[in-house]
Amino acid sequence: MIRSAILTTTAILALGVASAQAGTSTIINNAGEEIGVVNLKQGPEGVLLNVDIKGLPAGPHGFHIHSVGTCEDHDAFKMAKGHIKEDDEQHGLLNSKGPELGDLPNLIVPENGEVNVEFYVDDLEISASEADDADDEDVLLDQDGSAFMIHENADDHMTQPIGGAGARIACGVIKANDVKVNNKGNEK
Repeated sequence: MIRSAILTTTAILALGVASAQAGTSTIINNAGEEIGVVNLKQGPEGVLLNVDIKGLPAGPHGFHIHSVGTCEDHDAFKMAKGHIKEDDEQHGLLNSKGPELGDLPNLIVPENGEVNVEFYVDDLEISASEADDADDEDVLLDQDGSAFMIHENADDHMTQPIGGAGARIACGVIKANDVKVNNKGNEK
């Protein structure tokens, strides 16, 4: 990990200014109201997520990445389809035949309805590093995009197909944005 950071820093210094992959997702509820945001930053082997959402019911909620980037049908968010996954994967972080690429830890929402958490998701890319990779399952901004989905109940991380998480109560389409990095490694 340290070697990767050194190589990345060296490459950025050699180039002067480089683009880093980043993304954002505005989260809406079933009424179509904006309730928060998920910011994404590409890491060397996955994606760092910063979740900042207000107005969710208290308690644990299943949190997943779905395979189609749309939240148009905000009454149920069914157009976002199922989780992103490889063909042979099953749902569940605790499943011996899983997890699917789109499986994430539950969001634990306190009584005030606000959740702010940051975590790292392995094996994902915001956008393809090469044109040949553009339709790989691990690419969030593939041809039909991807969306974050928050469910009504907790995900048990085992039960098929969604861990018993219930109805879809919030959704956010993942969109790209570029972060410029200067020759000192700082965003500008």
